[in-house]
Amino acid sequence: MTAPPHHATPASSPLPLRRRASVLAAATLAAAVGAALALAGCGGGALGNADTIANPAGTGGQSLSFVYFQRCINPVLTTPIAITINGTTTNNTCAGGGCHDNTTGTGGALRLVGSAAPADLTQDVATVRATDIYRNFYSAFGETVVGQPAQSRLLNKPLVRGVLHGGGQIFASANDPGAVLFQYWINRPMPQGQNEFSSAANAMFANNDPVNGACNTQ
Repeated sequence: MTAPPHHATPASSPLPLRRRASVLAAATLAAAVGAALALAGCGGGALGNADTIANPAGTGGQSLSFVYFQRCINPVLTTPIAITINGTTTNNTCAGGGCHDNTTGTGGALRLVGSAAPADLTQDVATVRATDIYRNFYSAFGETVVGQPAQSRLLNKPLVRGVLHGGGQIFASANDPGAVLFQYWINRPMPQGQNEFSSAANAMFANNDPVNGACNTQ
């Protein structure tokens, strides 16, 4: 987001030096407190990682598969996993309160409904897009750079790879089963001009079966 233009104090009425120093100190403190609160929301702390992943907006206009998200990605986000922060291990989900829960989460832009039921894909598109699980899809999709897993916050945050994550490290490595699923999904966009419900996603499942086939990872 572009910062608003800075308006200098008119030269005819400059702030006293002591007051200017006080204003600057207050602004610096406010920024520091805001950053600390953002990290603490999901149980994190000072991780010391530079925020080098920009997650730039996609320009190709392609989407990712909804059915693969529903069957393979959403379970990773809503299944309890062991999370270790500062030596303490607890079980929580990415969609849990204080993390990315849609109403009580403090984990940034990613918002999830942990209780979202699978959508019936025989229904019309408008009906599916009104479901909670589609909201999960849309939010997760917004944290990706289509076709570029290495530049996507959805993958880099749980790996704590080049970006801060208040929830700590969720995936031990890029070879973690959850991380592998994320990479596969992000790296296989739907064909140009086809939406998230494209039948091209069938090839992302064993035996080209999006209903019963296992989730492919390679």
